[in-house]
Amino acid sequence: MRWNNLSEQTADPSGPARTAALFGTDVVSRIIDTPEFAGVTFHEVRARSIVNRVPGASRMPFEWTVNPYRGCTHACVYCFARRTHSYLDLDTGLGFDSQIVVKVNAPDLLRRELSGRRWRGDHIAMGTNVDCYQRAEGRYRLMPGIIEALREHANPFSILTKGTLILRDLDLLRAAAEVTDVGISMSVGFLDRELWRTVEPGTPSPERRLDTVRTLTEHGIGCGVLMAPVIPFLGDHPDQLRATVRAIAAAGASSVTPLVLHLRPGAREWFMTWLTEHHPHLVPRYERLYAGGAYAPKWYQRRITRQVHDLATEYGIGPSRPATHRRIPPQRTPAAPEVPTQLTLL
Repeated sequence: MRWNNLSEQTADPSGPARTAALFGTDVVSRIIDTPEFAGVTFHEVRARSIVNRVPGASRMPFEWTVNPYRGCTHACVYCFARRTHSYLDLDTGLGFDSQIVVKVNAPDLLRRELSGRRWRGDHIAMGTNVDCYQRAEGRYRLMPGIIEALREHANPFSILTKGTLILRDLDLLRAAAEVTDVGISMSVGFLDRELWRTVEPGTPSPERRLDTVRTLTEHGIGCGVLMAPVIPFLGDHPDQLRATVRAIAAAGASSVTPLVLHLRPGAREWFMTWLTEHHPHLVPRYERLYAGGAYAPKWYQRRITRQVHDLATEYGIGPSRPATHRRIPPQRTPAAPEVPTQLTLL
């Protein structure tokens, strides 16, 4: 593995993005002897930057991200972030699922960067590369410190996750939402349990994720659902889309946003290997559908989007949007009753 040659754009909004080494060279690798982490190695590093600028060519609707982990035990076979493991000379298949880089200094580093004179308090997105509430978070507990730092600076942020562990931090999220905009989205692309077990083997079930949406909503944290990915020929039948949108609506989601599977280099090879093993008859259809690159054709994306939007309207979710931001007004103590005063003419 190589650690010291990596660089990433750092948070300097005053001009062109600077590059800096991502990690120090002091790396501690740990194998945790518990069934939950069987076969997983954690590489504990001290990051040199934590607020990172999204490349200008990205399709993402945000400019800054915080990612406390690299690699993900959710092991989603389609995960576009797989390619980033190759930058460390790590395998983008099983290595991505089992070699997890942990930025152990993320909360302290974030506090320092948010306090910098040049930081303007822009929106920060989390969970957009790998899931910040993957199983590793149960051990390392980086997110409470990260949320507290964002709250202390009233810095707006959003979280995208498949992890039910987010409920552990419910009180912290409520406290942050009292002072800044907080957007929470849960990723649920389908309900099919057999498909879930093979394509997202390390994640909580779709039902548990929707239960998490319900709990967040009941506690005043609006939660949207990113219906992603919609997997062609396996999760895109109209009956499947209807069942998924209906369940999302029943969970009280504030919005639903469909996203068709995309297959970037690194993820494409791993997904096609999975497809060959589990659904070999679909391989030619995928080769045709994705012949033009990482994304399905526009006509297919538009068809799925239109179907989901129509279903969302039918089930009363309302217009789809990328994320829902929620600010909870602080509780106020009732004002003391006013004492009547005698009016005078002079």
